[in-house]
Amino acid sequence: MTEPRWGTVLFDFDGMLANTIPLILASYRWTIEQHDLPSMTDEQIRATIGRTLPDMMAELGGPERVTELMDSYSAWQRDNVATYLESYPGLDGLLTELAAAGVRVGIATSRRRESAENLAGVLGINVPVLATLEDTTEHKPLPAPLLLAAERLGSEASDCAYVGDAVVDLQAARAAGMAGIGVTWGAGDPDALRAEPSVAVVDTVEELRAALFARSLHHSDHTTSSLDRPAST
Repeated sequence: MTEPRWGTVLFDFDGMLANTIPLILASYRWTIEQHDLPSMTDEQIRATIGRTLPDMMAELGGPERVTELMDSYSAWQRDNVATYLESYPGLDGLLTELAAAGVRVGIATSRRRESAENLAGVLGINVPVLATLEDTTEHKPLPAPLLLAAERLGSEASDCAYVGDAVVDLQAARAAGMAGIGVTWGAGDPDALRAEPSVAVVDTVEELRAALFARSLHHSDHTTSSLDRPAST
């Protein structure tokens, strides 16, 4: 096995380790209908993914309704996990390879802890949830969640990569002094991801594996490797 490039790899959860996008879209639609809120397109909803739930609900219904909408959204989502939650094929094998190579892995997410741990358990993702909405007062694109996750693993930021599907993930990685890797199978716009400074933006799990293990990739301030190519259509 090729040596890993970083001693620690941190992952975003939504749209990265788990395909929660159908679940999020359905939860949004139900909340909008239940509370008679202005409609949103799927593209508008997807653009909110990666932000904190309070911020998302404040934008949806106004600051005064955040608690009401969060509780409603979260309760419906919890009751419909089995219908909408999906896994990404191949990621379980990659996580196993990282662990076998001695890489410390963990999750830093904007999702609430109870929800993240429940969803990870449903999918059988055996990765510790290290930083969640409740753990920091600052959130992505600020670096606090990533730095906390690294601290809880006893890792230096310079020895960490952070992998996510949103622009805020790459921005947070850069702010934390970590290598950022974007994936295009989540909610983020591939072109917007590629416009951000990063080590790589990848389209498949195999390309992510290459980015995490292949020593031949050049680590630069912006994606310049062969992995950074337009997504297939």
